[in-house]
Amino acid sequence: MTRSFVIAIDGPAASGKGTLARRLAERYGFAHLDTGALYRAVGRDVLALGGDPADAGAAESAALALDAGSLADARLRDEDVGRAASLVAVHPGVRATLLDFQRRFAAKAPGAVLDGRDIGTVICPDADLKLYVTASVEARAERRVKELERRGEASDPPAILADLAARDARDSARASAPLKLAEDAVPLDTTALDADQVFDRAVALVEARLAERASRI
Repeated sequence: MTRSFVIAIDGPAASGKGTLARRLAERYGFAHLDTGALYRAVGRDVLALGGDPADAGAAESAALALDAGSLADARLRDEDVGRAASLVAVHPGVRATLLDFQRRFAAKAPGAVLDGRDIGTVICPDADLKLYVTASVEARAERRVKELERRGEASDPPAILADLAARDARDSARASAPLKLAEDAVPLDTTALDADQVFDRAVALVEARLAERASRI
């Protein structure tokens, strides 16, 4: 292939998009970027400095100073960091700072899988395949509770449900790159599906797009 094959996966928190993105990247030997980790890292750094994630200046400064090598930090999965990520993500300056990094990553050959909130609409509008992975907020809250339990952490189910609903509202209503279904994206509702079923459906879609692309070469 002369250019990277790009798979853009969008969707709300705890919908299963990250798990799907990792599995697809592994299957096809593509690079994978959890773009949410960029925003969580910015949120983490703002909190570490005692700043307010809702402060655009503090968030933009953290984005400019972001160390890409810190994206594997286990603290990025902490609930307070997740909340901070949703707050810093509303700032246009933060999104603009991280835009170039994401687009350069998407250009990696032979392909790349990026998951986040605005991949198919803003970061990679010309992606070869766009998937919008979603699930009911109740199902997503239940998954998050189970994830915390597997990590041996305490959970508050009602609080997690409320937090996810608040994040959905914030991500969908923000002025800069809101979370929404791209016109040419394929929706995948995972509420009643397990990870293997979602993966099988996604693989069928990828194979079809790869065949289409090969026929044009």
